[in-house]
Amino acid sequence: MKLLSITVPCYNSEAYMRKCVDSLVTGGDDVEIIIVNDGSTDSTQSIAEEYVKQYPSIVRLINKENGGHGSAVNTGISNATGTYMKVVDSDDWVNQNAYMAILQKLREFHAADCDVDMLVSNYVYEKVGETRKKVMRFRHAMPRDILFTWDDVKHFNQGQYMLMHSVIFRTEVLRESKVKLPEHTFYVDSIYIFQPLPFVKTMYYMDVNFYRYFIGRPDQSVHESVMVKRIDQQFKVNRMMVDVMAKAKPKTMNRHLRAYMFHYLSIITTVSTVMSLISNTPENLKKNKDLWNYIRETDKYIYRKLRYGIKGLSTNLPGKFGRWVTLTGYKVCQKIFNFN
Repeated sequence: MKLLSITVPCYNSEAYMRKCVDSLVTGGDDVEIIIVNDGSTDSTQSIAEEYVKQYPSIVRLINKENGGHGSAVNTGISNATGTYMKVVDSDDWVNQNAYMAILQKLREFHAADCDVDMLVSNYVYEKVGETRKKVMRFRHAMPRDILFTWDDVKHFNQGQYMLMHSVIFRTEVLRESKVKLPEHTFYVDSIYIFQPLPFVKTMYYMDVNFYRYFIGRPDQSVHESVMVKRIDQQFKVNRMMVDVMAKAKPKTMNRHLRAYMFHYLSIITTVSTVMSLISNTPENLKKNKDLWNYIRETDKYIYRKLRYGIKGLSTNLPGKFGRWVTLTGYKVCQKIFNFN
């Protein structure tokens, strides 16, 4: 069994996947790198085969029909043999010093037979054209370098939350949560993080800048104009997260876990609302109204918390004033965190 499985979803990734995989193979034989070729039509498969030949004990290649990013991640979860699992997108990469430190910490956990459910580290926005890189840290919300539980987690800043880039899950936590991402859908990373959270009991935060998140290509899924075009997929993911929250019975869960999950869900719901307001078409404004009706019909407690009850993030208020607050909050977060 491997210590860490790293899934690399690839679709027509020939232009940048080498930088990604080169940064990962340095982990050595404790690591397995599962390159999932999601029906690429360029030379992605042949590049991956080169790595399999050069690193046969480290790199695996799984070729499949195109199903989208979520489908590739599902394949990684199904095929992972490591105690822990990480997803690294093919246009991103990792910092070597942080990588070695994280692997050493995972070895220590494994040797002591106290495998942690979720290890958290920092990620860095590698935005095109920006020389000053924004680092997303969690030192204000999580204790550093000790095992802790949800009782020890404090409030997250407005607009800040853990992305897929931030976490390494224990593989069995992912499987126990039964997380399965929808095919041919963007923005499913949020479900990957959100659904397993109630199954996470122990955590560890390393204040190291591990993941380098490349952002800024005009065709990238998180580019604002692209998000507006794919707004239906954003709404789909949002509804799925509402369903996850309702199923988790928020009134009965640990209050710190509940606070973080509402914080996360509120951010995603704000993004849905913002994209509909930016598009400003009757069709998309109606879709946003339909989303809020869906939330209310699914669980009135969740609806009230999202609309009115979250301290520090009141950006989902109804009406003209609420829309102004939503857009203003979005622009502030956009400036602070330098996304899109």
